[in-house]
Amino acid sequence: MPTAPASKRSSRLYSLVGTLKDGHLHRAEDLARDLGVSVRTIYRDMDTLAASGVPIEGERGVGYRASAAISLPPLNLSKMELEALHIGLAVVGNGMEGDLRDAAESLSAKIDAVLPEDATAIEQGFGFAVYPFADAAKGLRHLEPLRAAVRSKQKLSLQMSDNNTRDVRPLKLDYWGRVWSLLVWDETAGDFAQIRVDRIADVSLLPGLFVEEPGKRLEDYENR
Repeated sequence: MPTAPASKRSSRLYSLVGTLKDGHLHRAEDLARDLGVSVRTIYRDMDTLAASGVPIEGERGVGYRASAAISLPPLNLSKMELEALHIGLAVVGNGMEGDLRDAAESLSAKIDAVLPEDATAIEQGFGFAVYPFADAAKGLRHLEPLRAAVRSKQKLSLQMSDNNTRDVRPLKLDYWGRVWSLLVWDETAGDFAQIRVDRIADVSLLPGLFVEEPGKRLEDYENR
């Protein structure tokens, strides 16, 4: 029998995983019929999947299924590692369709479920209810210039998605499970504000750096 092209075999293996992950028992004969291959080919494919680490249960003549989802031991992530994971999920969720996007959304929900949440977050409107990919990913391009501005105490002019402009002193960039927020002293409003980064349309540097003044500093906000 001729060897199947690599692309065709790869596609078949992905199809098998998609079928088996429903947790039900599937006979090799039924799988072979659905995929248009021989039962012997299905046996070989199952051996390949098992060798690749896919949790396959079953045996020839009985049937196959994918066992319970893989469980990872508890992980202690740094804030930067969590931010990197969030960015990766946002990129996948915003740039992909189908099963991969669904998987990214599911993974994001699982992470959200175990993250500690500040009780004040909802009151301050940090956006926990925001769809975790499409909206959050919009602000990713602003992260580096915002980080740099916080470090250098650079005044910024923020063009918002509602076409309003806000002149601010950036104080702290925060990650809140699904979205990023920028804590600022808003010179336009004369008060502190939490600005969702995905609501920022454009970032412009204003002339000069700002110096810390009582009542306008990060510590003043945290001590309120």
